[in-house]
Amino acid sequence: MSRSRTIRWVLLVAAIAALVGFFGWQRFQSEAREAQAEAQKPAPARAAVPVRTALVERTSFPVYLTGLGTVQGFNTVVVRTRVDGQINRIAFQEGQFVTEGDTLAEIDPRPFQAALDQAKAKKAQDQANLANANLDLQRSTRLGEFATRQQTDTQRALVAQLTAQVAGDDAAIENAQTQLDYATIKAPISGVAGLRQVDVGNIVNAATQTGIVTIAQIEPIAVIFTAPEDHLPDIRAALAAGSPKVIALSTDGKRVLSTGTLSLINNQVDTSSGTVRLKAVFDNKDHALWPGQSVSTRLLIATLENATVIPDDAVQHGPNGLYAYTVSPENKAELRKIKVTRSIDGRSVVDEGLSPGDRVITAGQFKVQPGTLVTTAVASSDQAKAARE
Repeated sequence: MSRSRTIRWVLLVAAIAALVGFFGWQRFQSEAREAQAEAQKPAPARAAVPVRTALVERTSFPVYLTGLGTVQGFNTVVVRTRVDGQINRIAFQEGQFVTEGDTLAEIDPRPFQAALDQAKAKKAQDQANLANANLDLQRSTRLGEFATRQQTDTQRALVAQLTAQVAGDDAAIENAQTQLDYATIKAPISGVAGLRQVDVGNIVNAATQTGIVTIAQIEPIAVIFTAPEDHLPDIRAALAAGSPKVIALSTDGKRVLSTGTLSLINNQVDTSSGTVRLKAVFDNKDHALWPGQSVSTRLLIATLENATVIPDDAVQHGPNGLYAYTVSPENKAELRKIKVTRSIDGRSVVDEGLSPGDRVITAGQFKVQPGTLVTTAVASSDQAKAARE
């Protein structure tokens, strides 16, 4: 009985093991078929990368030489008195725009008026003496042989002497009138008056160096700036061809203040800095430039015709030099090595690597590799933000 029971238990265990093995084998086969089916499915298409593009242009490209400069008055005059005296009136306001000939100040004119009146009186006296001497000469001449020759010659010399004395009186009157005119101080040029150096009641002296006011001419106005001596041949060639355009900008280079022309090149190069000083003239009708102001300058030295131009954003820097991504007709990215010669205002001139009409990627390059499918359409706001970044 015990032997028969043992056999039954062995058969039961074997049946259970066979059943478990069968179900396990079925599950293994099912998973294998699913894995095979999954492997045979086609790979999902890779999404196109949104980018921004721009066309490579063939256009004229101005070549500017940049620099830093300082604005100066076209003419600057320190107005000083030419006679001694007390200031009676100041006839201008500080910072006022004055015109040539405007009265700036008045000095007490009474001493000079008295000197003028005295000179005129002296002339009247000498003219009376001259008239009397002429009458005596005429009488001596009419007497003929009754007047000695010596008397006649003496009278004639007296007339000449008094005539010269009257001429001297005229000069004295003119000098006195000039001194009186100097008592009214007038603007020698048109420009902006600076800070007043004297007040009413002060005694001014022609021998002192202190002026009454400084006037700076700002229409036109000048800008003095420097350029490297290596560019001197190009600058001279541009100046010989005409009047090269000069643009004055704010010191950050973002705002154009005025446009003028190059006036002259300094007669020597600064050997300590290797630069040459240049002077540009601006009409400055809007007074955008002011004496002493620091500006950035751009000097047009040439214009490249039919240049291949791309945006600066398309130029990328790599370990092997500069490159740019272009978009093929199949909307796939292509890497092009390029050679850039000049760049300004967000544009670069490319001598090698690109042709007019090519499409270059200007934004989104960090997601792109050679052969990557790209699109210029923005599919969603997230993609648009990624493209901008």
